[in-house]
Parts: sequence; structure tokens; C-alpha cells
Amino acid sequence: MIKFGVSQPVRRKEDDRFLKGNGRYVDDIAPDDAAHVAFFRSPSAHGVITSLDVEGAREAEGVLAVYTAADLAGKLENSVDYDALKNRDGSDSAQPVRPILAEDKVRFAGEIVAAVVAETKAQAQDALEMILLETDDLPVHVETAVGGEAIHDEAPDNLCFDWAFGDEDATASAFGAAARTATVDMIDNRIICNSMETRGAYAEWDGTRLHLALNGQGVWGSKDALAKKLGLDKGDVRVTNPDVGGGFGMKSFDYPEQFIVAMAARDLGRSTRWISGRGEAMLSDNGGRDLVTVAEAAFDADYRLTALRINSVCNLGAQLSAYAQFIQTELALKVLTGVYDVQTVFFGVKGVFTNTTPIDAYRGAGRPEAIYVVERLMDGAARQLGQDPIELKRKNFITAEQMPYTSASGELYDVGDFDRVLNRAIKEADVAGFADRKAESAKKGKLRGLGLSFYIESILGDQTEHTKIEFAEDGMVNLYVGTQSNGQGHETVFAQILHQRTGIDYDKVRFIQGDSDLIEAGGGTGGSRSVTMQGNSINATSDVMIEKFRPLAEEELEVAAADLVFEEGAFRIAGTDRSIGLMELADVARKKGLSDLLATRYTNTVPGRSYPNGAHFAEVEVDPETGVTKCVKYTVVDDFGVLMNPMLAEGQVHGGVAQGIGQAITEQVVYDEYGQLLSGTFMDYAMPRADDLPFMPFHAELVPSTANDIGMKGCGEAGTVGALAAVTNAALDAVWETGVRRVDMPLTPVRMWGWINDTAKVAAE
Repeated sequence: MIKFGVSQPVRRKEDDRFLKGNGRYVDDIAPDDAAHVAFFRSPSAHGVITSLDVEGAREAEGVLAVYTAADLAGKLENSVDYDALKNRDGSDSAQPVRPILAEDKVRFAGEIVAAVVAETKAQAQDALEMILLETDDLPVHVETAVGGEAIHDEAPDNLCFDWAFGDEDATASAFGAAARTATVDMIDNRIICNSMETRGAYAEWDGTRLHLALNGQGVWGSKDALAKKLGLDKGDVRVTNPDVGGGFGMKSFDYPEQFIVAMAARDLGRSTRWISGRGEAMLSDNGGRDLVTVAEAAFDADYRLTALRINSVCNLGAQLSAYAQFIQTELALKVLTGVYDVQTVFFGVKGVFTNTTPIDAYRGAGRPEAIYVVERLMDGAARQLGQDPIELKRKNFITAEQMPYTSASGELYDVGDFDRVLNRAIKEADVAGFADRKAESAKKGKLRGLGLSFYIESILGDQTEHTKIEFAEDGMVNLYVGTQSNGQGHETVFAQILHQRTGIDYDKVRFIQGDSDLIEAGGGTGGSRSVTMQGNSINATSDVMIEKFRPLAEEELEVAAADLVFEEGAFRIAGTDRSIGLMELADVARKKGLSDLLATRYTNTVPGRSYPNGAHFAEVEVDPETGVTKCVKYTVVDDFGVLMNPMLAEGQVHGGVAQGIGQAITEQVVYDEYGQLLSGTFMDYAMPRADDLPFMPFHAELVPSTANDIGMKGCGEAGTVGALAAVTNAALDAVWETGVRRVDMPLTPVRMWGWINDTAKVAAE
């Protein structure tokens, strides 16, 4: 009987061990005798290295080795790989080498210059104090803009790329013919991810083979990179991901530290380990967002969109990371036009180097940035043109009758009923009662605003995923997957999916992930792909497995194939109560020596991407006397297709919205003019706390996807994608009556107070 199948709010099975302290995180399971690695990071944001003296560190107590760039020769290729795109003219973007250990120059405060390996962590940290670095400092460039002293010779004016999509001339013509236009300037502020578990790794070398364990979002890319950088055969490298305490995209690529940890283990012939401190993480983890945008919309006489023109400058930091060039370009492009019916588009992006920590994927990876732009633009256009923001958006929706719809960027939206979702959201958010709530806020001296963001996002990553189902001798069923849980609840939902399809007891499913020796390939986790791609793969593998068992079931039940059906997890003789389940058949197969039936591997490809969408209504209160801004009401109505587990989906939305509210109101990375990080502790970088967040009811208005067999749409990043514009639009609505016409994230008290009072001062003059 199917008891814990899909669409049921089954409690997370992994939480039992997590809550009891039995999680297996990388720093918990590193070998006790492993040597400790520590990293000497540049205190200067930009300079030529004139002297690097590590001899004192080499002689320090307990030190086993000290590595500089010069020491890597013959041991490790001194570079971190990344992907690159083409400029709008077809030429290559700037592609400077990103060294693992800095060689001639340092380019941001926190860049690794040397590494120390010692018997204890304290000894390694003490040895760092003995390293002497001298640099001739160079001018520092921290502004998200073209210009400044060249950080890389390959990028004069610090311009890494100049990329564009669309017909610029046709878009200009559409604007020239428009009945009315609107322009909104905006800033998408830089954030630090701050996953609960900081980055870490340990490595083991047995004389012929390397094992690296790291808290990442997949193992195969790191396996290939390690083999390449260390000059090893891929078969001689094993990479594992144990339990991971949060990734959010920030852990989905390779960092310099993991290569040093692995190289040192091989070089010294013993295990090595490293775990980042919180301050070190804030200094060195890849950041997210950080772009400035000018967005324009053209409308006809009936206020229907005729064209969009968007130009952005995005900050890449000092060094290129894995996907950095693609986040604000090709990934943002996927949902650039949002849920709106417009085909004439121009999108230009310039990527610039600055003397700051590198930027890469953060929850949503380009889609939150794109939706922030289009939803702020539509809200701003409504205000500039004297229209109701909700109704202007509705007027320009792609209708359900237009589905499937090919967007201007070539994305095929398979299904969607945006009008239905919006109507449900208006009801659940009690938009009709907003005027009364605003009046109540006014009695307390507060300004209250309402903001809507209607988002859509595109599932990213490989559309192929791998599954292995194995009947173990201890009576359990091993489920091997190619994705990697970072805390989302994969162990639960994948067991539900397997249970639903096969009838295998939910409690008999043993979840296995993140081991390149045990799982031949996989796409890892990122881009909200995991449950869609892996869920479809589990189902397809289950179907192959069931068919493999069918002949044995016919034999055991002594029945012809035509009379045998598979239902409710068992083969059954049609019209009778005689049946045999898969677990029983597996026992028979083992006794008969039919080992090929006990393990089934299958690689499944999902034919198309799905497009989660939904409406977020935020209400904020602003205290005009202090500038304090709080999100006091938040309502979400999402279309995730078929929900695999409503409880997990709601948790994902809550987490995503919390990160969105954090960026919108409290979080801000600040560098001074010398490139020094001023917001490098939780005293200075304001992570959202419980009292910063309102209750967030979650409602589902579901339209099953036709792009995959299980009809689902990913939900991992949707909360963040919708939250940024909803909160910021609400804040602008709140202060609009004071004359303020522009607000930007983060909506901190000093900024909000400044906008209100500067506007009042101008009005008084």
C-alpha cells in the first residue's frame, strides 16, 4: 500500500539524525590525525608583490610545509578554471588566469598568497603570523563601473566583457514609435551568502589514489578539475560530499583552497584538512548580485508593452569564478521579460573587474536579478504613467490561451495561468483591506506600502540525471542519486517518489549521494533542478526495474504475461488477490543467483525545462522619524506544478523569502576606497533575524508542467526570485506620499531616513 507517496507533507526523515547531532559534516568526519591547512591572505586589495618571506613559518613549531606559488611547480597547476562568453561583436571576453596562489600581484584583500600545513590548527595559525609580505600598492577600483587602474592586463578600463542580446535598432524604433515610455534606474546590492556551515575539505592519499571530501553541491566537476590540476588519471581521484549545511549556489564550484588541501595530502603523504572561519568566509566566499541597471519600457496608447530596453553593469570582483560571466547575461536573459507578452527586447551587459572578492551564483543565479529589474520597471512605469501597478501588470500578462509561449529570449513557457494566480494572491493578501491597514499604521506614525512582484523562473542545469536502485542484502533498498542535498530534504522526497512508483517501503529506502566512486555521473544540485530532474530519473529507473522483474513475477505466480499487472507496488494476477511485491521478488532473485535483477541503473533526460511562477505581495512599514523599515505582512501564491511534498516546498519558499527580505532591507557588503571589507563580521553585516520577518503564508495555485512526466516545477529558489522586488516596491509605495521617487536595496534606516529628509529639504527650498 502506498502510505507516504508524493504530494503528502511527510516529515523529513533526515532531521532525526540532524537534531540528535548525528550529521556527518566535513569537519566532523575528517581523520583525527589529519594535518591542518591555513591560508595567508593578502591584506592589500591591489599591489605588486615585491617580497614574500615564508622562512620563519617553515621553521615554526609543528609546521610540515609552506607553499607559495613558486612551490607549486610540478605539483599543482596554478589556476582555477571558469567558463567564458563572447562579446557582442563576437570577440572573446577578457580571460585572465586566476591563480590558486597569487604570483606577481594581489588583486583583492583576502586573495590567497601562501598556505601553511601543520600538525595542529593552532600551530598553522601561529605560523601564518610569521609570513612577511611586502607589496607596492596600486590604485584600487571598487566601483561597479567601467574605469580605474587595470586589475588585469587583459582588461583595459577593467572591462571584462561587453555582451548583448536582441535587436538594438528595432528596439530603438519601437521606443521612437511608443505612445509613452518609462525609465527606472536601480541597484542590486552585493551580498555575502553566509551558509550555516562554512566551506571546508579534507583529503586522503594512499600512495596511488586521492580522496577529497568537501561540502559542495556535486562531486563530478571537482573530480575532473582535481585530476587535471594534479596530473592524475580520473580513476585515481575520488570526491565525496558528506552532509552539507547550506550551499545556495556559493558552494557549486571549485575554490583555490580545495586544490591546496588535496595537493598537500599527496605531497606530504598524509591526510590534510581545512575548515573556514566565519571571518575568513566573509572575506573569501564568492559574493552574489552587485549590479547597476537602467531599465526602460515602451507602451502603446492602451498601456500594452511594445519593447524593453535594459542596460546593466555587473561586478565580477577581482578574479573570474566558474559561472560569473553568465549569471547576469545568459542566465538573467532566460526570464528577462518575466510573465509579460513582449517580443522586442534589447539587453546589454558590461562586466567589470573590481578589487573585491569574486562574484558568482547566489540563490537564483541571474533570475532574481532579472525579475527584480522587470518587476521594479513595471511598478515604476505604473507610477510614472498614473496607472495601478497591479492592473498594469495584469494587462500585459501572457495569457493561458497563449501557452505554450516562446519568450523573446527563446524560452518555451509550457504552461501557466498568471491571471488565476494573481487573483488568488489578491484574495489571500487581502488587498481590499490594505487601505484600512495603512490607516492603522498612520495612527502609529508609520508609512505603509504595498508591493507586488509576479515572478517566473527557469529551471537550470543539466536536464539529464542518473539513478541506481539496488536491493541490499540487509533488506534495505539503496537509492543512488546524482544530485546533492544541501539541507533541502532530498532524502525524504526521493524516498517518497520511489515509494510511490514501486511500493517499496518508505522506511526501507537508504539514500546515497555525493560519492564519485559509487555514482557514475550526476548533475549535482543548483538552479532548482534537483527534484525535477532526479524525480523523473527515479521514476524512469523504477519503470526499467519493474520490467526487469516482470518475467520472474510471471514465473513465481505461474501466470501468462497478459494476465499480470503491476499496481500498488506489487505484481498481481488481474481479477484475483494473488500478488507478489518487489521486495519478495528480490529475495527470490537473490536465492536463484539472478544478481542482475538486484541493481538497476538508468540515465534519464527531461525533454524540457519547467517554469515556476507566482505572485508575492509584501507590505512594509516605514518609520519616517528613524527610517526603520520592516516587512510586516507577506503573502505568497506559487505555481510549482505538482507538489512532491507540500511541507518541503513551503520550507523552501520561507527560506528563499527570508534571504530576499534580508537582501532588500538589512544586508549590504561595504568596501572602503582601499578595497578593505568593512562589513566582515555579523556586527557589521546584518543578517535577517526572526523579528525581521513576518509570518509568511504559502498558497499553491497549481498548473502541472507538461515538460516532464511528473508535472512538477522546481521550487528551491522561487522565494528569493519573487521577494526582492515585492519588498522594494512596497517600500517605494510607502514613501511615495512623502515625495520620494526612488529607493534602492538595502532599505536600511539611514538610507530611508536620508531619502525622506532629502526630499523634504528640496521641497522646502
